[in-house]
Amino acid sequence: MAALPGGFGHALRGLVEMVSSQRNARFHLLATAVVITVFAVVGIPTLEWAVISLAVALVWTAEALNTALERLADRTCSEHHPLIRRCKDAAASAVLLAAAGAAAVGILIFLSHV
Repeated sequence: MAALPGGFGHALRGLVEMVSSQRNARFHLLATAVVITVFAVVGIPTLEWAVISLAVALVWTAEALNTALERLADRTCSEHHPLIRRCKDAAASAVLLAAAGAAAVGILIFLSHV
């Protein structure tokens, strides 16, 4: 990926590394593939694809920020610290909230087509 220009190459490297090292990111990858497949089969309109795309992007963004915060916290504080734990928990809750919201969006759109 070194041949890719600047920040784009770094971003792709980060995405590949996150998916390869984070179990939750692999789950999100599987969920993303399932969502795309199901809605492609159902045949949803463009506006609903846009909403689904934003929901999926929100989950991936939250997961990437959570991963970055966890790694930075682990690097800066090797011992268990209650404030670091609270920060990690808050970041993890952001992923949970994004995923729950995306699931709600997906369910509402899917139910409108069955």
